[in-house]
Amino acid sequence: MNDHSPTIPTSSVNTLDLSAADQALVDAARELITARYVENRHHIAAAVRGGSGHVYTGLHLDTYVGRASVCAEAVALGQALGAGETRIEAIVSLRHPRPREQHRDCKVVSPCGICREMLTDFAAGCAVILPGTSPEAPLRRVPVEQLLPEKYRRQP
Repeated sequence: MNDHSPTIPTSSVNTLDLSAADQALVDAARELITARYVENRHHIAAAVRGGSGHVYTGLHLDTYVGRASVCAEAVALGQALGAGETRIEAIVSLRHPRPREQHRDCKVVSPCGICREMLTDFAAGCAVILPGTSPEAPLRRVPVEQLLPEKYRRQP
């Protein structure tokens, strides 16, 4: 996950802007990263809502060898698919601030490029909760396909 992604504090989320199910997704990711944050180990949590309505969470696994790191979105999606979900409705990712950062709130972040590719492969049609474009709209829902235009697809 890219630490330079635009972010919005989750404390500023207006629950009128999200459905109750979307707000529960944000809350689940916030609870996980707040409980499990370890600097240079776990700084992102993701929550996925399957077609059944069940919420699955995942924690970012940072490693000393960067290529071996695993994004929270992949962990959460794997949990959902492993539990038998056949459709993913929505996903959100939250980043915990590092101790040296001024802000102290966990913030919603956009999935990295690799996660966008993975989500369009395994969760096509899902909504991604992203930072909003203004204080009046702190969060927004975007179809995952909008995050990866002109996706490569193999031809049979």
